[in-house]
Amino acid sequence: MSPAARPYHHGDLRRALVEAACRLLEAEGPGALSLRAVAREAGVSPAAPYHHFKDKNELLDAVAHEGWEKLDLAFQEAREGADDLRDKVVELGVAYVRFARQHPDLYRIMYDRSRDQADMPEHVHENEDSAYHRVKEVLVAAGADPADEVGLELATIACWCAAHGLAEMSVFKKFEPLKAELGGEDAFLRGVLGHIGVFARGL
Repeated sequence: MSPAARPYHHGDLRRALVEAACRLLEAEGPGALSLRAVAREAGVSPAAPYHHFKDKNELLDAVAHEGWEKLDLAFQEAREGADDLRDKVVELGVAYVRFARQHPDLYRIMYDRSRDQADMPEHVHENEDSAYHRVKEVLVAAGADPADEVGLELATIACWCAAHGLAEMSVFKKFEPLKAELGGEDAFLRGVLGHIGVFARGL
């Protein structure tokens, strides 16, 4: 059992297993995830995970769901930390990139589990506290017409894709001099997001 493992005694076994899987993922990467390894990390019998997960795929779906919830929380904190509407949109983008950089393996699993699905995880679209809905809310507050459902959806996707692309590219070595000139990573992220037309339009 790893030093970070916390033996499970009672309560929500499913939750304990997902938390154990997230710890393993952070410590050892996705290759370390298996139902047996997660059981060992959680301090339960090798058979215990099968009461909640049919196989590794179901476990990965649960881990991805946990990732989306963590991103939701990061967006909530970012939105509450900014006053100006334009700043709120930019700070959501910064929070997204930070999350991707701080939890790279979890971030990959979130998208790997969504890519082949017909939709994003259900709570991403239907939960009013989800990160996706927070982007929509800020856009509406900034003047987007909530009655124009298609337009609002496209604007939300555009913002999401901008942050996603920046998360992928912000580690490029060629940007290091610019980051230094601007005063660091966060200043670079805010500068890029602030110059993307879809973020600035109408704000």
